[in-house]
Amino acid sequence: MANEAKPCPCDIGHRLEYGGMGHEVQVEHIKAYVTRPPADAGKAVIVVQDIFGWELPNTRYMADLIARNGYTTILPDFFVGQDPWSPSGDMSIFPEWVKTRNAQKVDKEVAAVLRYLKQQCGVQRIGIVGFCWGGIVVHHVMTKFPEIRAGVSVYGIVKDSEDVYDLKNPTLFIFAENDLVIPLEQVSLLTQKLKEHCKAEYQVKTFTGQTHGFVHRKREDCQSADKPYIDEARRNLLEWLQKYV
Repeated sequence: MANEAKPCPCDIGHRLEYGGMGHEVQVEHIKAYVTRPPADAGKAVIVVQDIFGWELPNTRYMADLIARNGYTTILPDFFVGQDPWSPSGDMSIFPEWVKTRNAQKVDKEVAAVLRYLKQQCGVQRIGIVGFCWGGIVVHHVMTKFPEIRAGVSVYGIVKDSEDVYDLKNPTLFIFAENDLVIPLEQVSLLTQKLKEHCKAEYQVKTFTGQTHGFVHRKREDCQSADKPYIDEARRNLLEWLQKYV
């Protein structure tokens, strides 16, 4: 699920076999996966899960990838102990399931994570990256938390509402051309609304021929035709963080 206006669960794609470089911690009322960089530069990135939860190896892989580029990364359990969606779940109950995991009701958790990063990790500069459901979180957070210097929303979009376009800081939106969850019409509307209302830097980028989940749920050697797009999207994500965090 990456679109409040069209609550449709995304396919889990390729689940990576990955153990992780980080460790789990308790951050006030939530658990989180934390990875430290090779050299601490006082910068951190909050990584936000998709509907398959904070323990999905693919998302932890992405958190570690970002950490290797100089950031303390923290991947919190934004479902706060509630079960993630299962790939074998009964689709008939998905609309009710997702109502209990509102991507725009995470301010308490975000505030707790910010306190942890500042007080326990000595971080001064913070960004945020989210995938699918987490992309919606990023879109929301970037309108509410000016202390978060940059955001990257990866195939996540908040439904049309006039109060979600005043981004506080630079935000990159990454979409897939052949995304069945987020039609290109909604991407165009987002672009139009940001142009009308947003004063902060932003970029909306759509990747040709790609499908929902391509950045973090495909194996890097999945298909030779897809690999350049996966690599480019990940590079764009890292470059955005490097430029603005």
